[in-house]
Amino acid sequence: MSEPIDLQATFIPNEGEFFRVKLALEIAIDEVVNEPGCIRYELTEATEEKLVLTERWESDEALEKHSKGIAVQDLNESLSALLAEPVKLERI
Repeated sequence: MSEPIDLQATFIPNEGEFFRVKLALEIAIDEVVNEPGCIRYELTEATEEKLVLTERWESDEALEKHSKGIAVQDLNESLSALLAEPVKLERI
């Protein structure tokens, strides 16, 4: 069995868009936490300057399936005009 995959996604909202970004993330979180292989998917930092989402997945396969899923597609669409820069996603 593979080791769990830990990720951190950082979102930098456009000025005045913090609450809309936070709402979009909360909607996605409600959906993603029920996906197979999701161990953790939660906001761990939320300030006007940035929001940080911490993720843990059972395997690369679960993460790959999640990354192609409808929740991620919906989130990306919701955030398309709300972010000052692309999402920074890194393994931690």
